[in-house]
Amino acid sequence: MPDFPWDALEPAKAAARAHPDGLVDLSIGTPVDPVPPVVQAALAAASDTPGYPLTAGTGRLRAAITSWLRRSCGAVGDDFGVLPTIGSKELIAWLPTLLGLGPGDVVVIPSVCYPTYEVGVRLAGATAVRADSLVSLGPAPRVRLVWVNSPSNPTGRVLPPAHLRKMVDWARERGAVLASDECYLPLGWSGQPPVSVLSGEVAGSSYDSVLAVHSLSKRTNLAGYRAGFVSGDPALVSELLAVRKHAGMIVPAPVQAAMVAALEDESHVAEQRERYARRREVLRAALLGAGFQIEHSEAGLYLWATRGEDCWSTVDWLAQRGILVAPGAFYGPAGERYVRVALTATDERVAAAAHRLAA
Repeated sequence: MPDFPWDALEPAKAAARAHPDGLVDLSIGTPVDPVPPVVQAALAAASDTPGYPLTAGTGRLRAAITSWLRRSCGAVGDDFGVLPTIGSKELIAWLPTLLGLGPGDVVVIPSVCYPTYEVGVRLAGATAVRADSLVSLGPAPRVRLVWVNSPSNPTGRVLPPAHLRKMVDWARERGAVLASDECYLPLGWSGQPPVSVLSGEVAGSSYDSVLAVHSLSKRTNLAGYRAGFVSGDPALVSELLAVRKHAGMIVPAPVQAAMVAALEDESHVAEQRERYARRREVLRAALLGAGFQIEHSEAGLYLWATRGEDCWSTVDWLAQRGILVAPGAFYGPAGERYVRVALTATDERVAAAAHRLAA
């Protein structure tokens, strides 16, 4: 396994923490706002659950996921499976293994992407290839899995439906699974709205070989609950369920109840979106005013920014001002001149960062 990337950020974090007004941590995108009361209440009401929960999820949870997918992702018909997961990172890390991939199999990951895609491939003993390097494999690589991430972490880029459809078709032609990480789907800010691979304009008339991965960490501040789900091709979802039963990969019953409450209520989602929208505007204006260039960033919880220099130099420059960000090198060689700036800090800390950048 590679070194855990966040450990390399400790020296910059120590420098930023030494600022007289304290640290502004815009590195890891972990929520800081309260869990909605309706979700807390559902978790507490289900706390007396001494028996084993269902790996497949309760009937009420499966119904809530299905309804949300139709409402928010454009999923149609009844021919798609749903399965709760212990957050989305767990599913991303173990999907190659759960699908039976191993040595000799190739997994295509985005050119700039969340490190866990590659970690999951290594766990399975397969080979990860970034999309921009695929041509180097020659005419017939044994591609078994293709990851797509729109809106992207870290860049915030949104892929148009036609592009996603081409990726689905490309994977199907090779007998590969197309897995779409849609963790940031509810957080589009500008330009075209993000589109799920479950929509008809992307998947077509069936969900064969297509999976979509979702998380409640961002939309509902449930990172601490570890609440996510995977949906799509019913045969693949059934296969994942069978393996997860044996492996004990089960979402706790109180968390399942909390997920139902979260999926059935949209008012808290709108409220949280407003918080992030305000913070985004403050940070965006401050970065531009300080001479940064921002690319993509039309969706998600991050601003993808550059000063035209090596990312570690930018990390150090910001750390001197008490601001901690993630170096783009964490996300692949193509990110080495960028930093990822998270919107997940309190209004007071975001305002402090803006003040420091202006100074």
